[in-house]
Amino acid sequence: MKIPVGVSNRHVHLKEETLKILFGDNYVLNKRNELKQPGEFASSETLTIKTEKAEIPNVRVLGPIRKYDQVEISKTDSYKLGINPPVKNSGDLEGASTITLIGPVGTVTVNACIIPNRHIHISDEKALELGFTNNQMVSVKVFGIKGGILDNVYIKIQPNAYFEIHLDTDDANAHLLKEGDIVEIIWINLEYVINVKKLI
Repeated sequence: MKIPVGVSNRHVHLKEETLKILFGDNYVLNKRNELKQPGEFASSETLTIKTEKAEIPNVRVLGPIRKYDQVEISKTDSYKLGINPPVKNSGDLEGASTITLIGPVGTVTVNACIIPNRHIHISDEKALELGFTNNQMVSVKVFGIKGGILDNVYIKIQPNAYFEIHLDTDDANAHLLKEGDIVEIIWINLEYVINVKKLI
């Protein structure tokens, strides 16, 4: 099954309390542009993310406000920053690396830095149609001169989700993929395989 690619650069999600520290009381994110996933947007605001080793400026803040802080970077970014964040699904911050966020008004240090898992956004209806379950792992085939197979791609079911695979810049660059390119989901109906084995 074919699916378009979304390439996700480093970015930050903030909770209300952290937004106030970084930008001031009663601050509201300014919507720069809508993202493909319903209700999500890139704001006009950026931060500097910093560790003891290095810093990266102009990291985009995405909206809307969440219930937790989360900093998503690539493995390449982690080498520059001198940290070793875990590869995690969004919202799973167990073992997340410590990083400092520097805004125009204030600074805060959070245990919130991860490398995001490869994942596929899919609506409830389409997941039901295709037989996918939330957090199911599939593989994806990439075509072209640097094609290959991407394993451990998580299914993320959300109401009205835009059907798209999200890859970080490392995965995309390794396979010469860009925003909007088409790849193919490879998955096996395990129930079918089990039933076939019973017949053999």
